Amino acid sequence: MAKLPCPESICLSHHQVASETIHGENLALRQVTCDDFIEENDQVCIYGHVQSMVNGEDVDQQAGADRSFLHAVLNMSGMLIGLGQLSIPYALENGGWASVFLLVGLAVICIYSSHLLGKCLERNRKSQSYVDLGENAFGRKGRVLASTFIYLEIFMALVSYTISLHDNLITVLSGTRLKLPGAKLSTSQLLTVIAVLIALPSLWLRDLSYISYLSSGGILMSLIIFTSVVCTAIFGSVKTNHSIPVLHVKKIPAISGLYIFIYSGHTVFPNLYKAMKDPSKFTKVSIVSFASVTALYTALAFLGAKLFGPQVNPQITLSLPQHYFVTKIALWATVVTPMTKYALAFAPIAIQLEQNLPDSVSSRMKLIIRGCAGFILLLVILTLALSVPYFEHVLSLTGSLVSVCICMILPCAFYIKLSWPQISKSLLILNLSLIAFGLLLGVLGTFSSVTLLIKSLLKAHST
Repeated sequence: MAKLPCPESICLSHHQVASETIHGENLALRQVTCDDFIEENDQVCIYGHVQSMVNGEDVDQQAGADRSFLHAVLNMSGMLIGLGQLSIPYALENGGWASVFLLVGLAVICIYSSHLLGKCLERNRKSQSYVDLGENAFGRKGRVLASTFIYLEIFMALVSYTISLHDNLITVLSGTRLKLPGAKLSTSQLLTVIAVLIALPSLWLRDLSYISYLSSGGILMSLIIFTSVVCTAIFGSVKTNHSIPVLHVKKIPAISGLYIFIYSGHTVFPNLYKAMKDPSKFTKVSIVSFASVTALYTALAFLGAKLFGPQVNPQITLSLPQHYFVTKIALWATVVTPMTKYALAFAPIAIQLEQNLPDSVSSRMKLIIRGCAGFILLLVILTLALSVPYFEHVLSLTGSLVSVCICMILPCAFYIKLSWPQISKSLLILNLSLIAFGLLLGVLGTFSSVTLLIKSLLKAHST
């Protein structure tokens, strides 16, 4: 049986996405083949183009491209809403209210870069995914580069998720006291280890439909957090009387990483483009989605900053009054979500690993190797999260080092290369300018985040 190329991470089991993005839903990773999924789990490949040979010619079939405009907007919004929302009030408070123009400006740039991805897919109809575009533009090196940035973002974001799990879990279970003889671990660290161990068996699963149902509540989680902040403002004892500074120029590089991280969903936009009934409306979908998410984030940022001022926590859930029922729901949501992300993020990596093993290896041994690899990866993530428990700095570093490349630099580079014979001088200048701006943000943001991270570590070790 010939292997049909399946778009990255869009093989579905019972119409449920097998993997999701760290920022929301739908994780775009390396290319896998449909028949491998079918052999494992009765999964079928829908969405993007499936190429078949008919009378010796390649024929593109739009397999299941039936997503309406509204559905596409909801999907893209769900991809964009995620971990970054926790840090938005903190970012605005530290950057000043004028930094909202940077937030909006980055949204406009990301809309444009998503438009460029659509144009690249329109020119190269056989491209199925983000890494395919990298390969079409720059060959094998482009594919490796795109894949590297995707995997790096996943890894660093999972570290941030684990830090968030650590911080919120001890708040949810406040008053709990645990001690392990011979281990120099605090109660919060032990609770985090236990939570990660509970999530560990999920790495052995091949059918992730139940987990993905649980983890697909990115929009719901965002609404819960926003509702918690609004309820605090209306019914709580906290008053919205804190003044927000105009601008902290020195802090802009660090918060730019937080801002850019929340918009980094571009790795799955090609999958969304392929799933649309009318791909020509993809740019309009991007405009509506980014505008909606930006409006939500801006309102959350100003409300949180006005409520808590300089004392606002890098994770807004930790600043909310703990005795409110809606706050407890928000806290539990931020605890459960990371525990569901590990298996979803690891699944495409595990499948790729199994495919690379010799055919002589038994299915049982492949499962053992898969579980051991997942255990090692999770152990590394847990160790880093407990060793560097600074959510805002790690998230900012992820945005500045990786996300800026994924959602700004690479789409512009792909478009320039793929459109080189026809690209106008004005468009060339615009895209080169955006690449330069992205590089500037990335370098300054990375340097600032690393500096703050080192200072925090030195301060912690000196006390």
